[in-house]
Amino acid sequence: MTAIITVANQKGGVGKTTTAINLSAALAHRGKRTLLIDLDPQANSTIAFYDTGEIATSMFDVLSDSRTTLTAVIKPTKDPLLFLGPGRLSLAKLEQVLAGQFDAPFKLKDAMTPVLKDYDYVILDTPPSLGILTVNALVASTHLLVPIQAAYFAIEGTDDLLETYERIRARPNPGLKVLGVVITLFDRRTNISKDTHGQIRSVFGEVLFKTKITKNVRLEESPAYKETILTFAPKSPGAVEYKKLAGEVIQRVEENRATHHAEDAA
Repeated sequence: MTAIITVANQKGGVGKTTTAINLSAALAHRGKRTLLIDLDPQANSTIAFYDTGEIATSMFDVLSDSRTTLTAVIKPTKDPLLFLGPGRLSLAKLEQVLAGQFDAPFKLKDAMTPVLKDYDYVILDTPPSLGILTVNALVASTHLLVPIQAAYFAIEGTDDLLETYERIRARPNPGLKVLGVVITLFDRRTNISKDTHGQIRSVFGEVLFKTKITKNVRLEESPAYKETILTFAPKSPGAVEYKKLAGEVIQRVEENRATHHAEDAA
């Protein structure tokens, strides 16, 4: 069964796209055939691999026009196990295009179904909002991963995201689970990062991943060279940390599957 992980936080600037890109690359590095789908109109996950002029069709076409298949828009990357469902600025119009359509929240799930057999993991990069794109991602997903910056007011706004998560679980996707919360942009030198880490741990407890993603200039530089951190600076702290995070993600997904099978057997 394919693990489909939405990376979401409606608060911007928390390293969400950086996490989506480099977690995807780290999963591929571990031998997992991985599809990264860019649902953010800013399209930063896409720009990390391709120039915008190279993208003729995107996830907007898939979600707005049933004649465009996901297979038709998926593009390869330099990693033979990592693939991209590209985004474009036109995704910003999707809410307006889908207005009034009764199946609007299910567009992504329906589009993904035919390709899931080809992938071990699908990572969904979402916009910093709780609109139709994020709802589509949560309806289509098996898991939610929340990046939180180690900064003041870090937890502010997560209540809205978790409330949306519970609403999705109540009706369209009861199998959705919180995979975990990962601390990003962690600066060991500052007291505020250390204090915030303690605050986040007190709120989320065991849901918090052990791996923290530290502030790293290499992580900021790599997209400009159309590289993930794993190829741009493979020995950097960012590369090491995302590989560790991928290991934790795989372990939690497998534990969830084992629990699910045990419950089914009972």
